[in-house]
Amino acid sequence: MIYPGKNLKYTLFLDIETVPEFQTYDEMSELYQSLWDRKSHLIWKDSASWTKSISANLYSEKAGIYSEFAKVICISVGYFKDMEVLRIKSYFGHDEKQVLQQFSELIQNYYDDPKLYFLCGHNIKEFDIPFLCRRMVKHNVAMPTMFDIAGKKPWQTEHFVDTVDLWRFGDIKNYTSLQLLCAMLDVPTPKDDIDGSMVAGVYYEQQDLDRIKVYCQKDVISVARIMMKFSGLEPISDEQVELAEI
Repeated sequence: MIYPGKNLKYTLFLDIETVPEFQTYDEMSELYQSLWDRKSHLIWKDSASWTKSISANLYSEKAGIYSEFAKVICISVGYFKDMEVLRIKSYFGHDEKQVLQQFSELIQNYYDDPKLYFLCGHNIKEFDIPFLCRRMVKHNVAMPTMFDIAGKKPWQTEHFVDTVDLWRFGDIKNYTSLQLLCAMLDVPTPKDDIDGSMVAGVYYEQQDLDRIKVYCQKDVISVARIMMKFSGLEPISDEQVELAEI
């Protein structure tokens, strides 16, 4: 057991979905195009073969993971009710500021004490938390105390529980995907009809936010089950998951 089961009662599980802020490279302003070109040079690595066309293609493929060029379209959270039921809620929409405000209000109203509560996700320290913080700053959304970590030491951010870190066991070179970790631990995962690489297409081409929301919620369920495994508990069944207001 590497995570005390009792802490799960005070843990909010979290996952976000992000997409490029614009559907195509050409929709950006000239300034942002030039700034993306600089970024794409670094991504492409081979300066001699880099072209504007490559930069445009990289924008569609890669921009969604860079907070300066992307936006949050869905935030899904989950918490245990008496350790018998995992309750799930999602904030999603085209208006990123509204999505962030709703999420910020949730944290401030129910979880804004880093000495008592935990926020948990897969790769949450490297991706979800920094991404959310940066986009909150952009939109002047109130930053919850839980997220006020600028300049903090590692031991001052222990309220962020990252399944990637827990699985590393000190091996800083190792990164394990959520899907692989679930498979290795025999943790049941909800069946997906999309993966992360398809989110931008589903958003811009199909305009199917509900489908993205469901995909995001499935990752929250998987993370909660992994944490139960880490706590020496039997992972919850599908019947023990419910959608609810928090």
